[in-house]
Amino acid sequence: MPKRSRSIPVRVCLALAVFGMLSQTTVLAAPRAELQELRGRIEKLQKELEGAEEFKTEAADALKASERAISDSNRQLYELARQQQQTADTLGKLRQQSATAQQRIGAEQELLSDLLYRQYLGGQHDYLTLLLNRRDPGQLARELHYYGYISRARADVIRSLRQGLSELEEVQREQREKAAELARIEAEQVRQKRQLQAQHALHRGVLAKVSAQIRTQRKQIGSLQRDEKRLTRLVQRLGKLVARKPRAASPGKPVQPDISAAVGTFQRLKGKLAWPVRGELAYRFGSARQDTGMVWKGVFIRARGGQEVKTVAGGRVVFADWLRGFGNLIIVDHDDGFMSLYGNNESLYRRVGDAVGPGDAIATVGNSGGNADSGLYFELRYQSRPFDPMGWVGLK
Repeated sequence: MPKRSRSIPVRVCLALAVFGMLSQTTVLAAPRAELQELRGRIEKLQKELEGAEEFKTEAADALKASERAISDSNRQLYELARQQQQTADTLGKLRQQSATAQQRIGAEQELLSDLLYRQYLGGQHDYLTLLLNRRDPGQLARELHYYGYISRARADVIRSLRQGLSELEEVQREQREKAAELARIEAEQVRQKRQLQAQHALHRGVLAKVSAQIRTQRKQIGSLQRDEKRLTRLVQRLGKLVARKPRAASPGKPVQPDISAAVGTFQRLKGKLAWPVRGELAYRFGSARQDTGMVWKGVFIRARGGQEVKTVAGGRVVFADWLRGFGNLIIVDHDDGFMSLYGNNESLYRRVGDAVGPGDAIATVGNSGGNADSGLYFELRYQSRPFDPMGWVGLK
């Protein structure tokens, strides 16, 4: 008796498959729910900070709407460009599949033509005619085998040809869809570019009206102090939101954070970080501001407008919006108490919750927030306190 195979029952297979799909759905849904929760908490925090402000009539606030709009339009253009590249790559692969399928169909058509020709040369014999012709049994067997082979081969080729034509039709349908999607993306890009031009014109008009007030306010110590306190409060609150576990309060901690006790991946990157943008190091950490005598809590790098700003290390975006005094600001949390801050950008490419790797483009250089110079304001912070980044970046 033949041995019975110990195959898994079909019901069990289906149950395992369904369980696997449900488990995968749960795993995928959890990060999405966590991301939505994080974005909601940070949005609530932002509204609380804005609602608590006592000075809401500063001239820089007049730039908020237009600079936010410019950033949003540029981010949409950036995302459209990525979609366009992905769609174009897919369309290229589909065209290659179509060409391959057409070559295979052509080869099968030639094979079918050859089989039909061979059958024609052999004559249109049926099996009954061959049996009644009283021919040699050996020869009869050989002929029956030959005609059987021809018939089976023809059926296989026809079946493969039909399948190939069906696949080709599906590929060509996908091609048409991707081509239409590419056309929609290009049309949306044109619309976004026109909208961006209008927003730039609006921004120039707003800037012309308030530029004198902005220059005056940037020379006032009180205004700069408020900006710095606002940023520090934001970072402190963000640190509490994203902390994996609460940290004990340290009321006697000095102004400069003690990083010697820090551990983790970011700590091991000391001296190996790359600059977030190429440019001229105009102002260093701890140096005095020319107009007010206050010290810089970060560095300012003069750079060409529109140049890409890149992350110094991997992490997660925990803030990406306009903040008074710092314009379009993006903050990346690197875990273990470390954060990096990138301010005065023209555009923010990433949103809250986005995971970023080292060297990823997250923004473009600008002069938002009323800054007179085009460039990037960059800070590193540990447990919400700024520290000198010069010992952390490499010479390249």
